[in-house]
Amino acid sequence: MSGAGDQGKALARWLGTGLLGLFLLPMSLSLEVSVGKATTIYAVNGTAILLPCTFSSCFGFENLHFWWSYNSSDMSKTLIDGIVKNEKVDPKVRLKDDDRITLEGTTREKMNNISIQLSNLDFSDTGKYTCHVKNPKERAEHNATVFLQVVDKLEEVDNTVTLIILAVVGGVIGLLIFVLLLKKFITFIIKKTQEKKKECLVSSSGNDNTENGLPGSKAEEKPPTKV
Repeated sequence: MSGAGDQGKALARWLGTGLLGLFLLPMSLSLEVSVGKATTIYAVNGTAILLPCTFSSCFGFENLHFWWSYNSSDMSKTLIDGIVKNEKVDPKVRLKDDDRITLEGTTREKMNNISIQLSNLDFSDTGKYTCHVKNPKERAEHNATVFLQVVDKLEEVDNTVTLIILAVVGGVIGLLIFVLLLKKFITFIIKKTQEKKKECLVSSSGNDNTENGLPGSKAEEKPPTKV
């Protein structure tokens, strides 16, 4: 009896874990926020820069709340705050801390873009910019952070090593192709030469070698001389 009871408890635990996983799986695949692949963005002092942010939701959204913060996740230090009523309208800005900030994104046609542009950059603008999104429909809030580095000038990237590597790789590939073509050409020549030799042997074996007195020749028998 104890064995059956243990099996029943194990089955109940297994079913409970499976049901919990099925419940949490949609949540893990729901709201996501992204600021792109680059973790650091460099911009020149006095210019403008676009800080990207997009979101996705498997369940759709209504009255979605978004905001950008600077060097903090505290809403009291919000740079820009807005709301998106539904998927058919663009975001509406409710609060903007700095006139240099403009909302550049759109949420129509499933773009889900709430990127901002920061103009007239100053060295003091260097820091962490976090994009927050909260979807009441999912009761979920997510964020993503990008680091902005304001510099005097952008350094030129030296591509010499890259070009050398590409040239070497290209040369090796070209050499391999040449070797393969040469191998095919030599094989073709050898094949043609062997075929020609076979033709010569066949034609020579069928010739009449009577005059030369060679073995295997077809000599005609001469009648004996009359005395």
